Amino acid sequence: MKRLVAILAYTLLPLSYAAGGSFDHSHRAWTDLLREHVVLIDGGSGSQVRYAEFKNKRTELKAYLDTLSSVTLAAFEAWSKAQQLAFLLNAYNAFTVELILTRYPHLESIRDFGRFIDTPWKKRFFKLLGQEQHLDGLEHGIIRAPGVYDDPRIHMAVNCASIGCPMLREEAYLADRLAVQLEEQVIRFLSDRSRNRYDGATHTLEVSEIFDWYREDFSSGFQGIRSREQFFAQYAELLTDDPDGQTLIRSQKAKIKFLDYDWALNDCRGCPEHEQALAK
Repeated sequence: MKRLVAILAYTLLPLSYAAGGSFDHSHRAWTDLLREHVVLIDGGSGSQVRYAEFKNKRTELKAYLDTLSSVTLAAFEAWSKAQQLAFLLNAYNAFTVELILTRYPHLESIRDFGRFIDTPWKKRFFKLLGQEQHLDGLEHGIIRAPGVYDDPRIHMAVNCASIGCPMLREEAYLADRLAVQLEEQVIRFLSDRSRNRYDGATHTLEVSEIFDWYREDFSSGFQGIRSREQFFAQYAELLTDDPDGQTLIRSQKAKIKFLDYDWALNDCRGCPEHEQALAK
């Protein structure tokens, strides 16, 4: 009975928002799902997703997605910048999870949807702000639109359902905590030595390809930062424990090398339900 009541409550959320003309900026429904299905690993610098369990909550997920899709462009434009960006980041991550669940467990990577012409990022499978949209349009056309938000930390917040990607956060992004959350995401990502690290033998920073793909975002002047080297200099102690290495990074003289990106699905491989899903 409780399960039925919960499903009905989530199902009716879009109708209540449409009728009341308001939106739940606490993103409570998304946080509830994330807290249940995101597993922190590596001391909190990474995460895995319990997709097998998440698949059982698609009714609740779709109800949340419907609330996102019901927001009009006029309503969105009346919000603060922080409310807008939190909304967009949560939308990107939630719709990405939904995309994975449409084929799970019969995929090993989001790139199984396509790599060249019919890619998962060009697939128009959801509606947002009154338009049929795809993930690339959301990220590059709206979130990264020049002169709007101009925050390179968004690259540590959007999650592409891959091991190489910065972790899916275990809670929704919220307007009143957004700056703190984004900074924490940067710290978590740069603390993950499997994705970003300093090689003392070669005096080289070995970092994620994200910093190659989006070089211009990390050189755009956010908080006075004009280069990737200057960005890394702020977080030298996260990238190495070696004092000499930290000094070199802070001096912005360390060479930069980009690590190969791991596109494998960020599934919770150690979770029992993962093995059961694969056996089906």
